[in-house]
Amino acid sequence: MRRLAQNKSVRFASMLFSSTVMVSALTVGQVASAASASDPHHRKGAKAAKSSVAAPAAAVPAGGAAHRADARAALHVPSVGEDIAISAQRRAHGTMITVGASAIARAVAGTNPLKVLAQQPGVMFQSDDPQGVDTWSTQIYMHGFLQNQISTTLDDIPLGELTYRNYNGLNPIQAISSENVGRLDVSTGAGAESVASTNNLGGSIEYHSSDPKSRYGATVAQTFGSNNLFHTFVRLDSGELNRSGTKFYISYMRNNTDKWKAGGNQFFQQVNAKFVQPVGQDSRISAFFDFSQYMQYNYQDYSLDIWKHGGNYIDNYYNGKASGYLAAYAAAQGHYPSYLDGITDKADAAYYDGASASTDLFGGLTGDFRLTDHVRWKTSIYGHGDQQYNTWSNPFYPSPNGAPMFEQVKQPSIQRFGILSSVQYEVAHNHLEAGVWYENNKFGSSMYGYEQPLVVNGVIEGTPINTLGNFTKLTPFMQLFGQTINTNTFTAFVQDTYNPLPNVALHFGFKSLLNTSRAGDGYYNTAYYGPGAEAAGTLTTARTFLPHISGDWHFLKHHELYFDVAENVHAYPQGQFKTVSSPFAVTQAAFDYARPTLKPESDWAYAVGYRYSDHIHGCHAARLSYGLLQPSSADHIGQYRESGLHGAECRRDHDEWRRCRPDLAAGARPFAV
Repeated sequence: MRRLAQNKSVRFASMLFSSTVMVSALTVGQVASAASASDPHHRKGAKAAKSSVAAPAAAVPAGGAAHRADARAALHVPSVGEDIAISAQRRAHGTMITVGASAIARAVAGTNPLKVLAQQPGVMFQSDDPQGVDTWSTQIYMHGFLQNQISTTLDDIPLGELTYRNYNGLNPIQAISSENVGRLDVSTGAGAESVASTNNLGGSIEYHSSDPKSRYGATVAQTFGSNNLFHTFVRLDSGELNRSGTKFYISYMRNNTDKWKAGGNQFFQQVNAKFVQPVGQDSRISAFFDFSQYMQYNYQDYSLDIWKHGGNYIDNYYNGKASGYLAAYAAAQGHYPSYLDGITDKADAAYYDGASASTDLFGGLTGDFRLTDHVRWKTSIYGHGDQQYNTWSNPFYPSPNGAPMFEQVKQPSIQRFGILSSVQYEVAHNHLEAGVWYENNKFGSSMYGYEQPLVVNGVIEGTPINTLGNFTKLTPFMQLFGQTINTNTFTAFVQDTYNPLPNVALHFGFKSLLNTSRAGDGYYNTAYYGPGAEAAGTLTTARTFLPHISGDWHFLKHHELYFDVAENVHAYPQGQFKTVSSPFAVTQAAFDYARPTLKPESDWAYAVGYRYSDHIHGCHAARLSYGLLQPSSADHIGQYRESGLHGAECRRDHDEWRRCRPDLAAGARPFAV
């Protein structure tokens, strides 16, 4: 389901955020202290905590702790206390914004860290809920780039595209509780070749989990709000268990709220755990685990037509009562409530219900070792499993029992495993790094139809489908489509940052990418979609040399000039049939026709600017960003159905196309995807 810039649909829930009142209470400790610094060698003491958060190791080329401190001082980067959590930091490949743990802690407990990041110039975050945790609606734009063009990682592990119905990862809020985020390192320019990603056309957001505390303790955060909002976070830290410094934490988060309009609730729970074992003086082994489960009724999509003629409170018919189902049943028969009279497309203004449910298991093991005074080696292995159920009541096709609608359930799944490894070498004024990343990802895509009950003489004969129920215990009356895509990704990078003067950094690097996806095991319901077949075949994105050049000059204290230039490529996206602009989300005929001329999306990103930063604030007084974007030829595939029917196209659910006009050819019927 695509976002505003891609389909010109509009969500207006955010205009009501100011009416939401929340009270946040910290009953044990403080959330800020719960998120200790992610520096591998963080130890006891407030001073160490402040230093590590304000000047994270990732913000300076790798080296020993003393070398990092000297380099930061020479570059006039201010040593900011933890209370100044968002500050300008210099990075080897351009400028960076660091969002510290205290900035996240100052927001209401449970707030999406991306919402905190949006306080920065050039970054915009939107959501239909006040916390920013409804993945159906969240979207972020950063210096002209859409969220699916920005890479995201957690402790260097790739999280895939930052989109709804992610096909190669998970949303950051599903990977880590906001209270456990140590910091965000955000590159707002051309991105970074060292980041494990296949989609970053510009910019990157790197999450870093906080380390376990050195002292035993507990942290509890509680938020109360309107619409029965409750957010509870509990974390237990073991403290150092032995002389070697072994320590861990485990946390549980529970978030639940009613929708601020119509019926339904939005539930989200999560378990995080992290283990750290220091090795020697400057090495360590760490492990991170995440379990997340969300079950959320979605808000209905808004268009300008709905907002202008229906107001702010149009939503699906579901209200937890029989009256909601009866109203949706009547609407599916063409009898709409009076409050939809002014809306042009009444059928798409509201359905019976729509929901999203997802369960994720995610984790990784990392070894970070200093081999010599000049060489550091870091390797991570990770795994991720995901099962989703994305539903809506389709009023354009009947159930077998004669009910004028059925419950349409998309059931995507992800199984992926990967490894990252890099070596850093420092010599004289050069900071060299090289690394590789490999991942295997199996993306399963299927959709089923479930029967809704009849209504006879105003009485519901049976129980409506629970859109957030256990569909494994139900039997669908049809399968609409099915597809499995297996993807192997390999990237390699080399980069060098040269400091001819203490306050000047020149960076050069390049990245190589090989991404091969094969679609097969397809199912295509010809009785529903008409003649055709699900796309099957192989597509490869290969780039041997993606250069990245940048320069950074701190000519006065607090004053900085920089430039950043890079070539990037976005591997062919994936998605469910007719739901995204993907060469795999089409019929076999469309795939075969377009395949010879397909090209992946690519760009040249340029950034030139001046930046002022101090303990109080930071700003881009002047900035010129420019990108030359080569759109993917796949963007024009799958938007229209090749059926020989005549009629107008319209949007449903942002990215999903259906024939929605009654003036179709004789014998044809509307379809939904």
